[in-house]
Amino acid sequence: MDTRRPGHLITLLVVLHAQLWFGRGSVPKVARMTVELEAQKQKNAQAQLVNDRLAAEVQDLKEGLEMVEEKARLELGMVKPNEIYVQIAK
Repeated sequence: MDTRRPGHLITLLVVLHAQLWFGRGSVPKVARMTVELEAQKQKNAQAQLVNDRLAAEVQDLKEGLEMVEEKARLELGMVKPNEIYVQIAK
């Protein structure tokens, strides 16, 4: 009976176990990457919401001048001809 075989088997099991905990695809590394993936998915979802809002605004701007006029009035203080601007301070 060859006595080296159990030693080889144990060595192989030790190497495989070490790879499981310390190698490229180790359990801790996979767990950390899973957390990072979830965080990135959340960031992507937030960015998608911003993109959707901007796309809707672009569509509104393409469809009519009402949105342009509203933005000009609110952000730039636009006044139409023959219109009087009155500001009331509280």
